[in-house]
Amino acid sequence: MVNRRDFTPEARPPLSGLRVIDLSRLVAGNMVSLQLADHGAEVVKIEDPQKGDPLRAWRVGGHSVHWKVYARNKKSLALSLRDAEALQLLQDLLATADVLIENFRPGTLEEMGLAPATLWARNPGLIIVRVSGFGQDGPYAERPGFGSLVEGMSGFAAMNGFEDREPVLPPLALADMVAGLYGAFAVMIARREVERGGPGQVIDLPLLDPIISILGPQAEAFRTSGQLPRRTGSRSQTTSPRNVFRTRDGRWIAISGSIQTMAERLLRTIGRADMIDDPRFATNTARVANVEATEAPIAAFIAERDFADVMAIFERDEITAAPVYDIDQLIADPHVVERDVILELPDADMGGVMMHNVVPRLSATPGALRLPAPRLGEHTRDILVSLGCDTARIEAMAARGAIAV
Repeated sequence: MVNRRDFTPEARPPLSGLRVIDLSRLVAGNMVSLQLADHGAEVVKIEDPQKGDPLRAWRVGGHSVHWKVYARNKKSLALSLRDAEALQLLQDLLATADVLIENFRPGTLEEMGLAPATLWARNPGLIIVRVSGFGQDGPYAERPGFGSLVEGMSGFAAMNGFEDREPVLPPLALADMVAGLYGAFAVMIARREVERGGPGQVIDLPLLDPIISILGPQAEAFRTSGQLPRRTGSRSQTTSPRNVFRTRDGRWIAISGSIQTMAERLLRTIGRADMIDDPRFATNTARVANVEATEAPIAAFIAERDFADVMAIFERDEITAAPVYDIDQLIADPHVVERDVILELPDADMGGVMMHNVVPRLSATPGALRLPAPRLGEHTRDILVSLGCDTARIEAMAARGAIAV
């Protein structure tokens, strides 16, 4: 099973000293701030005092496991944005920040009196990440946007699944995840400009643009060929062989012969070296055109053997193949265990919670798992005291529901 580690609050990874105020909710904004927090940034989550981030409501077995993963290394400041005094305190906090992340509908920040120009008047180096479904301008800017919508609109779903079935949306928040990674990268670009004496700037981060970008040259491929991409299941439209194959004992193996030498090596291993010089299979283009005939002997070879035997043969011959794992098999894999890809960290509610380690790994300045996900309002008092609030003021705000402590 996975290794157990403790949090290391004393760790000071490379972004230590960078203050991030995260007004976002759900996944994309939390992904931006997670990357920064894992590498040392102080991330202050602004949450509704009554409900908190809606991510807390995504429960599995009665526990907010999504929150426990995405909110690690962060602090919680429970502050009502409808309260004038609380909103003023937020402005004071933003004057001390390096980064602001928000995912309101375009224009909402301005309606709250937090327009970029207003914030820059007090803090000219502030970087403002504006997450939305479709961007800050354009005909769809005012539309509410969730990842599922842009995963459909982007062309991803139309490419995903099998040809005789409906388009398939991903079973995870893919668009949000991709946008979050792009967003963290953009923050570092903008921060570099600030460090060189430049101004803060707005990062317009819709969910739609990043997921379109990862689909590759689909637009030009369509213009060049005039053909819409077909749903091909686990096959590829650009390389063959590439698919998942079932073993005699019901396991699955993924194979990718994406370069010529690997395809030839696989054909030799399954006893079909004759196919290498056959015009129907001699090149990648030919194999894609004859994918059924290409895969048939591979599928037969695998189907006649048990999983362990097939993998032993493929490892011996250095075939580019890997098991198709369920999550229980993944967390028990010796490579995953030895490299601490997934760790178990202590948790007050669950005893321990499993989560992915910091990604990527830096040799000299690694990130760290410093703090567990906070309870709602866990850091409210400390942060407000740092802004000059005394006990009486904090208690009065808490009594009327403007904050939670």
